[in-house]
Amino acid sequence: MEFASLSLLPPLLAIALALLTRNVIPALFCGVWLGATMLNGWNPLIGLYASFKDFVIPSAGDEWSATVLIYCGLFGVLITLLQRTGGAQAIAKAISRKVGTARGAQGATMGLGVLIFFEDYFNALTVGSVMRPITDRMRVSREKLAYIVDSTSAPMCLLGPVSTWVVFVMGLIGTQLDALEISGSEYVTYLTTIPLNFYAWLALGMILFIVVTQRDFGPMAAAEERARSTGKLLADDAQPPSDRAVTEMQGVPEESSRKRNMLVPILVLVGLIPPLFLWTGNFPENDLVIAIGEAEGGLSILLATFIAVVVGFAMGMQQKLFDFREAMELFVMGIKSMTLVYIILILAWSIGSVTSSLGTADYLVALVQQGVPPSLIPVLLFLLGGLVAFTTGTSYGTFAIMIPIAMPVAMALDISLALAVAAVLSGGIFGDHCSPISDTTILSSAGSSCDHIDHVRTQLPYALCTGVSAIVAFFLAGLVPGIVALAGGLATLLILAYGLNRLWSTRSATREAS
Repeated sequence: MEFASLSLLPPLLAIALALLTRNVIPALFCGVWLGATMLNGWNPLIGLYASFKDFVIPSAGDEWSATVLIYCGLFGVLITLLQRTGGAQAIAKAISRKVGTARGAQGATMGLGVLIFFEDYFNALTVGSVMRPITDRMRVSREKLAYIVDSTSAPMCLLGPVSTWVVFVMGLIGTQLDALEISGSEYVTYLTTIPLNFYAWLALGMILFIVVTQRDFGPMAAAEERARSTGKLLADDAQPPSDRAVTEMQGVPEESSRKRNMLVPILVLVGLIPPLFLWTGNFPENDLVIAIGEAEGGLSILLATFIAVVVGFAMGMQQKLFDFREAMELFVMGIKSMTLVYIILILAWSIGSVTSSLGTADYLVALVQQGVPPSLIPVLLFLLGGLVAFTTGTSYGTFAIMIPIAMPVAMALDISLALAVAAVLSGGIFGDHCSPISDTTILSSAGSSCDHIDHVRTQLPYALCTGVSAIVAFFLAGLVPGIVALAGGLATLLILAYGLNRLWSTRSATREAS
């Protein structure tokens, strides 16, 4: 059956409902239901039946999906374990002994944010709450602390080799590779997006520029001037969130926390992935490149995570931080913590199958070929991803909606798959950083004990500056190699940041008044 422009209805409905309800789960399910209804003669009851029989259940039940879902659960357990044993707090304590200036405190905050790359929620809450006493002592405004926390959490989750975000994106990529009949490892495909995730790299570059030069601009400059000159870390009318949620995240007393409780499990996790890739890829029977290409990425990461969890539990029990009974309770708690990810993943896989059955990508390809130059496709994917993430407050939902469209379009137009996926990933982070309803933005405010609206207001100019620079980079990426495009984006970022500091800072205002 030929649906032509009607094939756009399921993803458009999902996007529209996500914008209206600000909840991606019902939006994705309604998109699946509408597509199943269309495929079954527009009968809504049969469509409801087919939604589960033909799409949801098959998406949840195959071997690849089960592997991803189990890995997600194990990663939730690992995150819960790291919170409980207090390793991050011990690392931050060691850092604080070497911090003696405001610049040093901000740099240490960025460093800890880069180190905790494996989960955005854990990053936002842990880095903010751990570094807050240090930045307070150095008279760094809470707005600046929240900005550094927010702008390292999500980018690092997509620039690090393993994280909850990585497995989520791998699941989306793997489904599309199967649908497009492309051989290769979904993990290797994901790794190729890392150098092209321009917004994430530029966001880190923006933090580095601000920390090193201390050239703030916009509302952030006023906040920093207030903190340095008066000692007021918050505005007079600020209403910071309660610290209760943050203190509940503390695992063990400070004197009992040890750096190795975090470093050893993470090193085990990261260190086991390469040999497991080679093993599952039949190395040395296959040479190195073929072995990596044929490796079972999901299974390799699952095994590495399981072993890291076992090591973490063994260390916690050996230190008498908890007994075996509590260890099992932590295990169940970690599995439960990933429930939302399970649901979104299954629905994302389902709507990808629906759009494939309807021929959505084929129609979009034909439409794009009529008027949009292929070199502009990465820019359009970035902007659309940013719009969806801004209005829904979720990067996960943005990835779920956009990747099943972006990959087929990229294949048909002979655009780099890695570049198309990277544009979607960058757009999701950009929209998240600008959105007041973003979960990571809210958690960054909570972890930093900063007024949420003040955080959004002071961060927005920085995010927009970085977003404009990313647009330049993605435009150039359609014409020149990725490293050149990133250099162009970085040059744009430095020019914009320096210019805005000259035109829109408290020092500029002081000079004008004089």
